[in-house]
Amino acid sequence: VAFTTSTSRGIWSAIVVLYKLNRALFGLTLLGALTVPAGDVHAQPLDEAAAREAARTTPIPLTRLTGSITIDGVPDEAAWEAVDPLPLTTFQPIFKAPASQRTEIRLLYDDEYVYVAGRMYDSDPANVRTNTLYRDVYSGDDIMAVIFDSFNDYETGLWFVVNPAGARNDMALANDAEFAGGQPMNPDWNSHWDAETTVTDEGWFAELRIPFSTLKFQVVDDEVVMGLIAYRFIPRLNERQMYPEIPPDWGGFSFAKVSRSQRVSLSGVRQPRPVYVTPYGLGGYSQIPLEREGGAGWITDRDPTSEVGVDLKFAPTTNLTVDLSMNTDFAQVEADQQQINLTRFPLFFPEKRQFFQERSSTFDFGTGGFLNRLFHSRRIGLDSGDRVRIYGGGRAVGRIGSTDVGFLSMQTAAPVGGSSENVGVLRLSQQVFNPNSAIGGMVTSRLGDHGEDNIAYGLDGLFRFWGDEYVGVKWAQTFDEATDEESALSSGLFLATWERRRDAGWSYSTAYSRVGADYRPGLGFQLRRDYSSGFGDLQYTSYRDDDSPFRNLGAGVNTEHFFRNEDQSAESRSYAARLTAEFKGGANIRLFGRALFESIEDAFTISDLQIPEGNFWFHEAQLRFELPRSRQVRGDVGLVGGSFYDGSRIGFSFNPTWNASKHVELMGGYELNRLDFSDRGQEATSHLVRLRVQLALDTRLSLSTFAQYNSLTELSSFNARFRYHFREGTDLWLVYNEGRFASLERAGLDPLRPALAGRSFMIKYSHALIL
Repeated sequence: VAFTTSTSRGIWSAIVVLYKLNRALFGLTLLGALTVPAGDVHAQPLDEAAAREAARTTPIPLTRLTGSITIDGVPDEAAWEAVDPLPLTTFQPIFKAPASQRTEIRLLYDDEYVYVAGRMYDSDPANVRTNTLYRDVYSGDDIMAVIFDSFNDYETGLWFVVNPAGARNDMALANDAEFAGGQPMNPDWNSHWDAETTVTDEGWFAELRIPFSTLKFQVVDDEVVMGLIAYRFIPRLNERQMYPEIPPDWGGFSFAKVSRSQRVSLSGVRQPRPVYVTPYGLGGYSQIPLEREGGAGWITDRDPTSEVGVDLKFAPTTNLTVDLSMNTDFAQVEADQQQINLTRFPLFFPEKRQFFQERSSTFDFGTGGFLNRLFHSRRIGLDSGDRVRIYGGGRAVGRIGSTDVGFLSMQTAAPVGGSSENVGVLRLSQQVFNPNSAIGGMVTSRLGDHGEDNIAYGLDGLFRFWGDEYVGVKWAQTFDEATDEESALSSGLFLATWERRRDAGWSYSTAYSRVGADYRPGLGFQLRRDYSSGFGDLQYTSYRDDDSPFRNLGAGVNTEHFFRNEDQSAESRSYAARLTAEFKGGANIRLFGRALFESIEDAFTISDLQIPEGNFWFHEAQLRFELPRSRQVRGDVGLVGGSFYDGSRIGFSFNPTWNASKHVELMGGYELNRLDFSDRGQEATSHLVRLRVQLALDTRLSLSTFAQYNSLTELSSFNARFRYHFREGTDLWLVYNEGRFASLERAGLDPLRPALAGRSFMIKYSHALIL
């Protein structure tokens, strides 16, 4: 793996600094005895809450397997019968209501695996839903799931789900299932585990085998302690039965909050440390139109491609995972969803590449809002949406004691007009006071072979001193070779937050941030610079009684203000109010009203319409209705309308999904925006259309097609991916991509562009060897 000497020195210096910082923080944990324990205080008497907290945090020993079992989806062995099923509680639609169907979930373990067996009895087995055979998709199926907080950190988890057909879904969970600062679920994470199921006239049955090498854990005094959540979901009844008992007032994803999970223990286990070597071979062909020098027409670059590479995954210790890659390639990743941009800010696209998924939450360092962050892995190997070859790299993630550790280094080729780069990231986060509080730091480096460099560092802390109150503080600073930074303040970012994390009753959040004019995170994502901002949100949620058709009703208000640092003039303002309602059947209605202010110093365009300089107040109302995700036909509808800068806007969106059978899933999407600036005699209508078809013969053989059309860019695109999944890590992929322009004109520029935007076909085979 290529790794420059200067980067090595920089990262090593960062390791020393952050190590010394964390050593100091270990001493702070002695103050934990002076703090109020952050326990479960959700509307329970103190003695009841204390008893429940003590029972939940006292590890319950799991049963070690003494006989033999066969993973065949028929949990009828004597070993299963010797284990008591978990005591399940109905979570929804009515908390603690009697379960309508009998469910038995049991766990065992041996020296290498955790085993999970589920007996999902059903009084109406003909209506047990199996809507998909596709991997990593939830399509309204009956499911059984387990979540393990394997590092016992009360914050992260690994989520394993299976439906009656044996189709698997696995996700990595972060931030204790809280959406503050980003998406806590990572569905792009995949790992090695097995599941088998059967369906009978009694219901359906499942057996899971999850390797310790997938879970990762820490052994202390010959014992492993981790958190456990298990549940069954019956979609036609919107009924979720789960263990342990977690009240729904922790929020919409209360059933996945690992901080509320039951602690369990395993004795006498040692994590196997297999080495996964996955070589790949790739062959393909691409056609890309290129404009001749001087604008004298177009030529087509026809490029046959053949490549080989290898990925290596191993665990040097039980709590650390290392991924190495040579000639890294991500050709099989699905195309990004096109977006309509009605703002003056860049669009954000999520990371889907598998190499970056292992405990990716370790590298989280949010810097305000839902999108801003100090590190965004899509800045590696992509340049303005175009692929840049990655020669190779490595990453290591894990947990040492109560410290999360993440390290990454990669070397890329030179994009057009650029230079080859080495990028590096180091992240440390240390728990202090209690499992819900942490302090840490991050360093990123981006070094070009022509002398360009960008270095960033950040320090952050999140503290839960009492109840549900969380206080956060962050500082980041960047150093860019092309920027003459005036001061630490001009090249720095400061963020302070205070929030009350709960869903029942009153909750709130507030934030203040300041970002300097010279703050430029070379590996991050930042919508704005050179501003100060304030944000506040207040919400009240009421969970209804058993006779109400509603599960909960909510109301909230928020406001956000951005000021230019230069003169403290207002750049943006917003005031919003919302009403929400969740039905016991799973449907949701949301109504929003907003007043917005924008001060535009530099005119910008949306489609061919120009938004002029000036100060604008405008208002909008939005209605959104979501069908239950558990239905065969599901989706959402949205309406928005109101003034828009010096004109008006009407918007409509519709995103339906239909499972025609377990072999066929159709997903559509349509977004319409009508912009009218009648005082200037300008108007425009944008259309964004998506159609995704997923076909699966069984859980191994699948075909996915994804077609899109964006009228703003006049670009249609088509992505088709055929996959034969031999086993975990061994796959055959056939991928076809094509883009075409609906119009050959380019905003009045000559020459006319060709209709073909690009075309490629690729065959890729990867084969995992387990050593």
